[in-house]
Amino acid sequence: MSLDRTLQALIEKECSKAHTRGVILCAQSGDGQVEFKGSAGNATPDTRFPIASIAKMFTATLIMQLSEGGQIKLDQSVKSILPDVNLSGLHVVKGVDYSPTLTVRHLLHQTSGLADYYESDLAADLKAGRDRSYGLEDVLQMTRALPPQAAPDSGRSYYSDTNFQLLGAVIERVIGQSYDEVLKTRICAPLGLTQTGVLDGTDVGLPVFHKDRMLKIPQILTSMGPDGGIISTLDEMMILLRAFMQNKLFQPEAAAEMRQWNKLFFPIQYGCGLMRIKLPLWMTLFRAMPELIGHSGASGSFAYYAPEPDIYLIGTFNQTDAPRRPIGFMFKVLNLIAKHGGSR
Repeated sequence: MSLDRTLQALIEKECSKAHTRGVILCAQSGDGQVEFKGSAGNATPDTRFPIASIAKMFTATLIMQLSEGGQIKLDQSVKSILPDVNLSGLHVVKGVDYSPTLTVRHLLHQTSGLADYYESDLAADLKAGRDRSYGLEDVLQMTRALPPQAAPDSGRSYYSDTNFQLLGAVIERVIGQSYDEVLKTRICAPLGLTQTGVLDGTDVGLPVFHKDRMLKIPQILTSMGPDGGIISTLDEMMILLRAFMQNKLFQPEAAAEMRQWNKLFFPIQYGCGLMRIKLPLWMTLFRAMPELIGHSGASGSFAYYAPEPDIYLIGTFNQTDAPRRPIGFMFKVLNLIAKHGGSR
C-alpha cells in the first residue's frame, strides 16, 4: 500500500474512535518526497479550522520581530509598556506582588508563574457551549481570582494563556494597530496567507466538539486572539510552519532564544511560544523517537516539525476533551513514514 493510502487509512481509523467527528492532516518532508493532505469525517482537507494555542507561535513571532527592531526589549517590564493597564494584585505570591516586575521574557517563556485565566470558569463555559466575549480587563479579573502557579523565574515554565493575552496587548500598544491588523501585515502578507486571521465571531470553520456536543462559541474563540483565537487552513499553516522553522520570520538569534527549553509538563518542554516533545527511551521500548518542535492546542490542533527525519505535521481533531491526543497520533504518522522510507 502506498504511503498516501496508508496515512489516509490511519486518519480514517482515528476518526472512527469515540467522540471524533473529523480529522485533518497534512504531512510534508523538507525534500518533497512526502506530501500528504487528507481528511476524514465532517472535514475536508481545505476546511478552515480554529488553530487554538498554535496561535502562540504567531504571537511569539511578532514579539521577536519587535525586539529585533528595537521597539521593545525582552527584559523590559510589561508595566513600562502598558502603564495605564492596572496590573496591581495580578500576581501575589506569599504576600509579594510581582506584577510590576513581570517582563516580556517572563510572558514569552511562560516563566511568570501567572495563573491561567482559561482555567477559571471560562474553561467550563467553553466545554458546555456557554458563549461570551471578554477583553483584557476581564482576563486580568479572572486571573486575580485564581491562585498563582509560582513566583517568576522559579526554574520552570507554567502554562498560562494570561501571558499571551498580555503579549497581545503589548503588540497592539507598540504598533498602534489591532492584533489582527498586525498579524496580517507582518506575517500573513509576507507569506501570502489569505485564509489566516483572528476569528471574527462569525465563521469558525470546522466545528469544535466536546465529546459529542458541538460547541457554538464564536465569541469565546474570537476573544482568545493572541493566545488561541486564530483560524487558518492546512496549506497556510504548512507555509507558516516551514517559514518559522527556516527562520524566515526572524533572525537566527531569535530562533536560538525561542529554543531555550524549560520543563513544562511531561513530556513537553517550553521555549518562547514553542513546545518541544521528546519521549524518553523507557516509554518507547528503548527505540529512539524523533523530537517534535512546534505547538498544539486544547482542541487537538497541532503544528510540529521533526528535525531528524525533516518532516512537518499539521492537523486537528477539533475535540476539546482530548488535547494530548495529537502526541501519540503524530508519532504514528512518523513511524508510518519511516516504514515507507519517506516515499509516497
